[in-house]
Amino acid sequence: MNPKITLQPVSLEDIQRIATWLEDDEISDSWYGIDSERQPIHIGYSPHDFKSSADTPPLRKVQNNSRRIFSVYSSEEGHIGEAQLLIEWALQDAQLYLLIGRKDLWHHHYGTAALIALLDEAFQNLQLHRVWVDVPEYNTHAITMFNHIGFVLEGHLRATHRKNDAWYDSSAMGLLQDEYARRRAIVVEP
Repeated sequence: MNPKITLQPVSLEDIQRIATWLEDDEISDSWYGIDSERQPIHIGYSPHDFKSSADTPPLRKVQNNSRRIFSVYSSEEGHIGEAQLLIEWALQDAQLYLLIGRKDLWHHHYGTAALIALLDEAFQNLQLHRVWVDVPEYNTHAITMFNHIGFVLEGHLRATHRKNDAWYDSSAMGLLQDEYARRRAIVVEP
């Protein structure tokens, strides 16, 4: 049975936790690795910049109608990650980003439950037509999860993710609204 997950507005405390999580090499490698200055890469904004900031609300400069950023909360575990939709309204599609920052919760269906919550947001609330992800080849657990939900391999991207000073290929995987509607009942356990 999947854990109970909610998507909530991002708080400064959430961003500070994300910054701390990304200092762990295993977590940052599963996300987007580190840059040339050895800082963890984060999509959309830099949690490190907010680590001691009094900016309120913290994401007002980066969150907008085309970038929806959520904190992932578990009813049992509290804040466990972050989810984003980078929306292209003209195409009615979005690139999806998902990070479970609590390693102790990896491989316990929290990622799947968070993915379902984000897909519900994308397809049911925002009425998007398509969602896609860019998954590095070394993140086999994520590839398995996206396959399980019904994402389809749409392409192979060359040298898109850096890890340990080497470049790795990735898979572009997509899911259409009608495909998700058919698959949702199968992947969500009652």
